[in-house]
Amino acid sequence: MKRLRLPLVLTLGALAAGCSDPPPDPPPSSETPAWQVTLDGGDLDRAVLSVWGSGPKDVFAVGGPLGNGKESLVVHFDGDAFRELSPGGDQTYWWVSGSGPDDVWMVGEEGRITHWDGSTFTEHVSGTTATLWGVWAAGKADAWAVGGTPEGGAGAPNDVVLHWDGSTWTPVTLPGMPLGRAHYKVWGTSSDDLYVVGEYGTIWHKKGAAWTLESDPPLASGTLFTVNGCGPNEVYAVGTFDVLRSDGASWQKLDVALTNGVNGVACNAPGEVVVVGFGGSKQRLGAGTWVDEFDVPPYADLHAAWADGTGTYWAVGGNFVTSSMPGAAREGIVARYGPGRIADRITP
Repeated sequence: MKRLRLPLVLTLGALAAGCSDPPPDPPPSSETPAWQVTLDGGDLDRAVLSVWGSGPKDVFAVGGPLGNGKESLVVHFDGDAFRELSPGGDQTYWWVSGSGPDDVWMVGEEGRITHWDGSTFTEHVSGTTATLWGVWAAGKADAWAVGGTPEGGAGAPNDVVLHWDGSTWTPVTLPGMPLGRAHYKVWGTSSDDLYVVGEYGTIWHKKGAAWTLESDPPLASGTLFTVNGCGPNEVYAVGTFDVLRSDGASWQKLDVALTNGVNGVACNAPGEVVVVGFGGSKQRLGAGTWVDEFDVPPYADLHAAWADGTGTYWAVGGNFVTSSMPGAAREGIVARYGPGRIADRITP
């Protein structure tokens, strides 16, 4: 007699009738946090080098041509759509930060400083020709910018620290200057608790009116590109293959299994951190454990990250290594880690 094959659904039904095993787990919800590439080379023909926002519905991503002849790049996300703004000029912005939606600073090549008040771009005089690599604002009348000339030494514009008092950007001379080092980023909990990092593992810490070189001798093996913190007692500095952490009094090197060189770091709540770098390197710290997400998109070189304070992270980058070939093509990328999905194109 020929054996009959029961339909799969009937077979499973019969088994279920005599079995008390629980049903299988449902598929992951769309609200499960995950990485999403929101904008890529199909949307962006310039590198994206920094991202910051006053909240989840007010996010700025900036960058620029890096020599390919196009305009400086500013893209804004309002919670529903991405739109490109037009600051003018062709300098590349290397960093963006602010104190609110009507107080946003963008800094970059040739000492460029641009301010966005929520509706209008205004150019400011920096007094330097060096590239400004970083900016951070404590308030509308209190902001800091840093920069320099990599490997330029004391003979080039270097050791650059500028302060905004609400009317003028003024240079700040640090103790023992000149050291001839490029400063890459600045961050603090206030102007009385401020950090500057840069070449040769440099870490400056301003407490009150006093500046202290906390990297003498240096703990990092190379350049530190970014500094960011969850608060005064949890501050991170990253660069090359180093992840450093300060409790506000001393620094230590963390044992993080990095898959590539790192460039950016951002903090959500205490103990919740993301570190990003080359080749799509992404490491997230949560519940005391580092999670390596190198094997999920985005795979592009990532230059910077930002945390929106709700548990969501943003990361940006693309082809941002300066080429010796004039007009070299650039491609940017903007990615987001969080629940749900957001717009994935620039609205005209």
